[in-house]
Amino acid sequence: MRRWRYWTTRLLFVLSILGPGFITANVDNDAGGIYTYASAGAQFGYSLLWTMIPVAIALTFAQEIAARMGVVTGKGLSALVREEYGIRLTFLLMVGLVLCNFCDVLSEFAGVASSMQLFGISKYISVPIAAVLVWSLVVFGDYKKLEKIFVFLSFLYIAYIVTAVLAKPDWMQAAEHIVQLPSLKDLKDSSYLYLSVGIIGATIAPWQQFYLQASVVERGAGKNDLKYSQADAIVGSVFSVLVAGFIVVACAATLFARGYYHITDAADAAQSLRPLGGDYAFILFSVGLLNASLFAASILPLSTAYTVCEAMGFEAGLNKKFKNAPVFYGLYTGLIALGAVVILLPNFPLIKVAIFSQVLNGVLLPVVLVLILLLVNKPDLMGSYRNPRAYNIGAWAITVLITALTAYMLYVQRGG
Repeated sequence: MRRWRYWTTRLLFVLSILGPGFITANVDNDAGGIYTYASAGAQFGYSLLWTMIPVAIALTFAQEIAARMGVVTGKGLSALVREEYGIRLTFLLMVGLVLCNFCDVLSEFAGVASSMQLFGISKYISVPIAAVLVWSLVVFGDYKKLEKIFVFLSFLYIAYIVTAVLAKPDWMQAAEHIVQLPSLKDLKDSSYLYLSVGIIGATIAPWQQFYLQASVVERGAGKNDLKYSQADAIVGSVFSVLVAGFIVVACAATLFARGYYHITDAADAAQSLRPLGGDYAFILFSVGLLNASLFAASILPLSTAYTVCEAMGFEAGLNKKFKNAPVFYGLYTGLIALGAVVILLPNFPLIKVAIFSQVLNGVLLPVVLVLILLLVNKPDLMGSYRNPRAYNIGAWAITVLITALTAYMLYVQRGG
């Protein structure tokens, strides 16, 4: 009985500290991310699972550093970049982030449309309703209530873990591929490399570090709360990568094993799972896709609004009224409205845009990782809260690995 009480108390304590870090890490398992993971499993089986280890390490480093900088400096990442490196670099970075994020917003509304179409509901009904819902949730809600809702939505990703179990994969084979490095033959395959970078971009997106740091600042976390913010970031990172890995496993055990190598979108993956994994796998995958799409459709425009407003010096924050932060709420509203309208256009090349956005995230990511590593090691900015030497070695090593993989992918794509 005492043991049960002990573990119940520990679990409740962990749940009580979950917030921006847990939310931010899980949001990027969105419609585009789910499609990327599903494609990896369908095309290459378990062989891309090795990416989960460097991705988990990189995500944990990035999230923890962003949370620490937010607590110590009391400023968002885009504000620090502007102050330390000037408006020109900040502007170029904002252009890249807005482009990435808008492509991702399109993917989210496409995810809403395709997941609801699986249940016979037209996108001309589901997309407008979803747009109004996520806009109202953020504009009329307050930060503390929204945070609780977003944490709850993050836990719904457990549906993908259950889906993988129902798919009855070869767990031993999956475990072997987690620690098995790719062969030279794999590295010469442009599709393999493209999806490798896509997985990185789908799991660790540049916008995450900006949004997490801004959220920590808005939450009002002080230095006494640092260890809780760090724990929140680490738990969120681990859970997020576990979900991504289980999506790859589910599709490898069903689609790849039965020769369904090519899927057109995440909804197609769900539909293909039905005859292979059963109705429960289909329903869980579909509901997970809808949840992920609505969740990310709320957060991604919000992240963009935070980042741009901080960079340009405009008022930003969910605790401010519309009249006090018109650019912040205007940008949020514009991204949602434009994203929903574009998805309703006929013959829009959504799949190309979805994959392109994930790879673009992967290309922009090294730039953001380098910036946060430079900032976190500035003595005048972080003081005694800078990275220890061993931490720096690990963080720089994983950043170099991601950068090298991205550069090599671009070289191969160009026919090198």
